Amino acid sequence: MFPPKTAGRDPRLFLIPIRVFLATVLATLLAFAVSLLLGILGIVIASHVRGTPADLSFAYRYIAAPIAAIVGAIVMILALALEIRHYRQSKALTQIERMS
Repeated sequence: MFPPKTAGRDPRLFLIPIRVFLATVLATLLAFAVSLLLGILGIVIASHVRGTPADLSFAYRYIAAPIAAIVGAIVMILALALEIRHYRQSKALTQIERMS
């Protein structure tokens, strides 16, 4: 009559830092790559318009690295908050499931 109950897996607290770290690293690398591409394109266009040689180290130091650091910090804070919220919800749902 009723489907068999499946045992829910307990949420694991030690997996939170691993998921937060992976999300932070991936988002930081993506932000660095995109901002570096846009920075290089902007510097090349600006140097072509001005008629001066392009100094592409400017794109690394002053554009891509700061943007990647800011995005990494924001992603780490948001991922940590979301993972903790998800852990608490899973823990509460597991306890409710055990009670019924």
